Amino acid sequence: MKRNSRPGDIDCGTVDRAAASSGGRDAELFERSRNRLEAIAYRLLGSAGDAEDAVQDTYLRWHAAARDRIENPEAWLTKVLTNLCLNQLTSARARRETYVGQWLPEPLLAGDRMLGPADTAEQKDTVSMALLTLLERLSPNERVVYVLREAFGYPHREIAGILGLTESNCQQIHRRARQHLAADRVRTDIDAVTAATITEHFVAAALSGDTEPLVAMLTADVVSIADGGGRMPARRGPVTGAAAVARYLRGLFRPTDSKRAVIGGSPALYAAVVNGGPAVLVELDGRVVGVVCLDLRDRRVAGLHLQVNPDKLERITRSWAATTPREPLVARW
Repeated sequence: MKRNSRPGDIDCGTVDRAAASSGGRDAELFERSRNRLEAIAYRLLGSAGDAEDAVQDTYLRWHAAARDRIENPEAWLTKVLTNLCLNQLTSARARRETYVGQWLPEPLLAGDRMLGPADTAEQKDTVSMALLTLLERLSPNERVVYVLREAFGYPHREIAGILGLTESNCQQIHRRARQHLAADRVRTDIDAVTAATITEHFVAAALSGDTEPLVAMLTADVVSIADGGGRMPARRGPVTGAAAVARYLRGLFRPTDSKRAVIGGSPALYAAVVNGGPAVLVELDGRVVGVVCLDLRDRRVAGLHLQVNPDKLERITRSWAATTPREPLVARW
């Protein structure tokens, strides 16, 4: 039986509905920011899994915060996420000192929302496998300033507020980060058709059994880096120079029963776009078992990043399974 209400009584049903409505608006506001937050975190951490964890931790803090005191939710969320990533970057440096072999970022297939904005050449470049690898050389603050400025266009004043720095200090950090990266980074924009053609020619040259076609496609200072994470066989150190890389690739792409046994069968090779650039995707029974990203300069391959660590291929496997089937460059390796 419904009791009679008295002046001053609180309608609990109304309060509950208001709280639910407020919570729904807050959750909706966060979801509108999720893609941007994931894209920032991925560029800062180089790992989709770690980026998702950082965004989820940001949501938990958002859910627990006194949101009526937050004047600018976007700035608040960015600051919380950035600080979480800074903590992860500090601990990641210690973990990578004991990492087995070379560490490379987790590759993402074209269309993955975590790649974020790609409206300008600078934005595309900040998610390339080559640059994400180079970002490992920067200090955590340098990496944050570079990513927020170059990829997302944050003004130095806002970045300084996020990091608790002065604006002039932030500008100095940005200049220093650009200088650290400039010596080893030459950006070349190549259209999709040209990139696909180069990838096809690269696979044909790698499977030819001859080093000369490969040397012709490589720059003199080409560098190849592979990441097996101790889970799969991979070269422990970088290979440098056209002749050395060509010999390495000739052996790597030569089909043998022992290699098929390690992989688990005879995979297919596809041309793909990974982290905004051309790549060779190795697929077996619906699983992506390897990705070779090609860093191009003047229509030649200046760098190769080979990811075969199964832990870093789970997300791209799911993305690949969701794409429209396409013709392989090699149906059975």
